[in-house]
Amino acid sequence: MNRMNRLKNKLNKEAFTLIEMLLVLLIISLLLILIIPNIAKQSSHIQNTGCDAQLKMIDSQIEAYSLKFNKKPNSIDDLITEGYIKENQKQCKSGATITINNGEAVAN
Repeated sequence: MNRMNRLKNKLNKEAFTLIEMLLVLLIISLLLILIIPNIAKQSSHIQNTGCDAQLKMIDSQIEAYSLKFNKKPNSIDDLITEGYIKENQKQCKSGATITINNGEAVAN
């Protein structure tokens, strides 16, 4: 019987209580609640920054086109036809469509 009591005491000392487990879950939940909105905000910022970078890249391709043909392209399709950009590069990841307005790339 003495052996059984020692085994019970040993098991009780090593286990977590329900209260401890609930506290850990509460802390994890609070951290997730605080972190998830910040991640969503950063995602839209990253997409906007990526679109700005894509516009600059297309502006440089417009300049390359202008140097070769001595005129600005009429539309973004001229850049695609001549191989300066790919078809999937005329849209930003945010969904904005890139067009050429007065010789510059613009996201709409």
